[in-house]
Amino acid sequence: MTIRADTTVFSARTLSEWVRDARRCTFELVADLTDEQMIGPLLPIINPLLWEIGHVAWFQEKWVLRHALGREPIRPDADALWDSIAIPHDERWRLPLPSREQTLAYMREVRDRVLEVLERSELTPELAYFVCLSVFHEDMHTEAITYTRQTLGYPPPKLSLVVGTSAISAEGGPLPGDVEIPGGTFWLGATPDEPFVFDNEKWAHPVSVRPFVMARAPVTQAEFAAFVDDGGYRRREWWSEAGWQWRERVGAEHPVYWRREAPGRWWRRHFDQWVPLEPHRPVIHVNWYEAEAYCRWAGRRLPTEWEWEVAAAGEPDASGARLAERKRRFPWGDEPPTPERANLDWRAMGCVDVGALAAGESAFGCRQMIGNVWEWTSSDFLPYPGFTPDPYKEYSQPWFGDHKVLRGGCWVTRGRLLRNTWRNFYRPDRRDVWAGFRTCALSR
Repeated sequence: MTIRADTTVFSARTLSEWVRDARRCTFELVADLTDEQMIGPLLPIINPLLWEIGHVAWFQEKWVLRHALGREPIRPDADALWDSIAIPHDERWRLPLPSREQTLAYMREVRDRVLEVLERSELTPELAYFVCLSVFHEDMHTEAITYTRQTLGYPPPKLSLVVGTSAISAEGGPLPGDVEIPGGTFWLGATPDEPFVFDNEKWAHPVSVRPFVMARAPVTQAEFAAFVDDGGYRRREWWSEAGWQWRERVGAEHPVYWRREAPGRWWRRHFDQWVPLEPHRPVIHVNWYEAEAYCRWAGRRLPTEWEWEVAAAGEPDASGARLAERKRRFPWGDEPPTPERANLDWRAMGCVDVGALAAGESAFGCRQMIGNVWEWTSSDFLPYPGFTPDPYKEYSQPWFGDHKVLRGGCWVTRGRLLRNTWRNFYRPDRRDVWAGFRTCALSR
């Protein structure tokens, strides 16, 4: 198995900047929290933050310094403290964790040793792969740390990354309507010329796609509020058996962070503040069961993950009646994300209206398919044909079958992490994550 990253894309200088940036974001995301907040309550959907920040440094040490370079562990107890595969979730609150200062010192030491390697050693494609892996892993955890702050009602984080940058306008209004997307043969997944891929994206393979009709934008809070106000959570006919069991078990009556102020008037909690529901922002923090129930109520359906990728990456052929062979790396083309195209990297510190960011539309006119809000698909998270796990075997393989696929990223996701083929996956009952959805028309 050849593991590589393209060193013409990921130079030693670029990787050094990313290592510094990712670690700085991790530091800043917890800098204002008390020692008590760094532990927090034992909940199945989060980690104790003191453990989590040590884990991201341990992961970098394990794969870059120990695996790729064969070095000895910095701490002899590191695996016993931070190996997420070996340590049961609930046990993480009972570990003899190093103090906050000791943990931060370990994180700095790992970072500095990796930077020294990038400065003084030859950057091979294999080394570049494992440095990329460690940065992207940390990027996923900084997103998780941000939703942990939301879950626990902590204040929004203060990040130097977004200070002094050009702000994204949150306004843009609604974006109603559908687009028609032609059918044809589509190559789902990543191709070997991608500079870095995760194992669950491998490899592009042909799928037959029937023509379909997809919403231009994700479902808005106003649209979802209409479902709630129509008794959507109390009417059994809109829910699957598993969804209804979940709804009854947790007593859900509306999205988890919503509060009814008066008939037809809703507020939502954004970190530690209650704000009036913004009608044209995408609904967020809803799980797959809630999305599925809304679709039944609305006479719609969730897209499959291949339909989602077609809408984001595909182009029409010259006739407009079939899909072209070409695929785009991003909805707007092959250039990386910019603030005009996508709401990423905490830049807006929340979602923007679904009608914003017209420059980010796909070839078919679907907007915000990268950034703003993760989008549930109808598809189970399964391996592509010929799947073999990469060295980090636990990244994908343990989760096949009981998770659902999400696509596109959200306002917290790092832009360097994403592309149209990137697959996220959560259990269908998770509604603490930054997830919403868009819909498709039922087949005609």
